[in-house]
Amino acid sequence: MSTGTSPTARALRTLEILRARPGTTSEELAERLGVTDRAARRYVAILREAGIPVESERGPHGGYRLRRGTRLAPVAFTQAEALGLVMAVLDGRPAAGEPGDPVGAALDKVVRVLPEEVGRQAAALREHAAAAPDPRAVYADPGVTNTLVEAVAARRRAVITYRSAAGDEWRAEVDPWAVVVRRARWYLLCHSHRSDAIRTFRIDRVLAAEETTTGFRMPADLDPVAVLEAHLGSGWAYPTHVVFDAPLAQVAPWVAGPMGRLEAAGERQCVLRGSTRNPAMYAQDWLSGVPFDFRVVGGPELRAAVAAAAARFAAAVAEPAGPAEPGAPEEHGKPGEPPAPGEVSRSAPAWPRSRPRPSR
Repeated sequence: MSTGTSPTARALRTLEILRARPGTTSEELAERLGVTDRAARRYVAILREAGIPVESERGPHGGYRLRRGTRLAPVAFTQAEALGLVMAVLDGRPAAGEPGDPVGAALDKVVRVLPEEVGRQAAALREHAAAAPDPRAVYADPGVTNTLVEAVAARRRAVITYRSAAGDEWRAEVDPWAVVVRRARWYLLCHSHRSDAIRTFRIDRVLAAEETTTGFRMPADLDPVAVLEAHLGSGWAYPTHVVFDAPLAQVAPWVAGPMGRLEAAGERQCVLRGSTRNPAMYAQDWLSGVPFDFRVVGGPELRAAVAAAAARFAAAVAEPAGPAEPGAPEEHGKPGEPPAPGEVSRSAPAWPRSRPRPSR
């Protein structure tokens, strides 16, 4: 995100850099601001003229730093940063625009302490941007999330109380490896001592979490996102094995991690192997959204689900078997009229052709 190109905006950015990284050299400052070394020193001079005590030290460990004990406002935003923050909050939590929402209350405080012009723009954006709620949205409890993040940072085990989608509850002692945000869902990637295996838990289903005093060792070279994606696509009840008649590079953007592992099978084909707990969803919501020819070569449950979906779509475009019975209506409603409740309009548009949005 751009931090702004005006001298004031870059001077504020300089202040943020020096507060976060004492000892920043003029060369490092210039690189982070995207300006020359001479310009970077000029922005330091602007701060000094404004009465902010910026000290400089020579030598291999030298650089610019704020004088010890300097007290500054807790945060400073450029206009682009402030508007980006409001947009991100409304995008992720539309209810933040409504009175009484805790996230909205926090956003109110941020907007009120912004400089007048920046605050005016942010307040106008929040007031006049209508955010449509996502009916599938779920939110993790901030207190539970904070406990898990602290346990990750401290490398300490945690005890969680979890409620599954089926309503079953249990307690488990886990080594919390990472908290991963994926498509508006918050996940805990961990090693569960209850099952002695890698597990992923949706944090919105964690009812309680408590950090213990027992430490653990983090796996070497852990890539939390890659492990989470791979784990979400394995270990379910029904195996899946699909061959696509297209190269891996073309198919990969359409295949999300929970669908399984996608591998090349020559130059013109690729293979998807995984598992699912819901073959009908896998067939209708996921496979139907991939715009390449495919064959289901493994998983009898998935084969049956794809056949059922194909028959359903084929029936939707089949010619009528014969003339309608006398007195029977030929179509739902008259042209231009909306369908009655429970009916589907024949002119309704197809679903958007976008990447699938898996939801386990």
